[in-house]
Amino acid sequence: MRWAYFLQGVLFVGIILIAVYALQLKQTPTNPDTMSTSTASMNITLSITSSAFEQNGRIPSKYTCDGDRSINPPLVFSGVPEGAKSLALIMDDPDVPKALHADGVYDHWILFNIPISTTGIPEGASAGVAGANGSGKSAYTGPCPPPQYEPSEHRYIFALYAIDTILSLKEGAIKQEVLKAMEGHIIQQAQLVGKYKRIEL
Repeated sequence: MRWAYFLQGVLFVGIILIAVYALQLKQTPTNPDTMSTSTASMNITLSITSSAFEQNGRIPSKYTCDGDRSINPPLVFSGVPEGAKSLALIMDDPDVPKALHADGVYDHWILFNIPISTTGIPEGASAGVAGANGSGKSAYTGPCPPPQYEPSEHRYIFALYAIDTILSLKEGAIKQEVLKAMEGHIIQQAQLVGKYKRIEL
């Protein structure tokens, strides 16, 4: 009988020790240095910023038709995700009066097949392959919202895409062709929005 009590006591102590050990494992914080590369890469977020204006801020007139319409603002890229083979940049204006453009959008800048090593685009520069903007030119064209129409202040969206392929498109491709080619290949995307309003003279 005493032997049975002894075995029960040993078993009880063993269960308590196992429970304490399991609790310690559960509370032990994960060491970031031991995280797998695949898990760490999932936390990378694609980003596009500019030193010329903040998110939803006013684009300086220097980069518009009130300055030099062909000079683009400086852009900075970061957080390109693992698996990306190229980047694409599309800048458009979704606030165009439909009296001027039936779809209410004007394409200001189209770039694709930008190398993933690119960390940004300096002022007045370019990268990758240029597509055709709303004027049919393979270049940047700055904001120029007509003040006689509402809204007089327009939004300008710089959309950056990280894609898992190189697009089989030639220079001068229009936005719709670039978007079609990117379908099913976009890993991440980011946006920078700037605003501009002209003063009617």
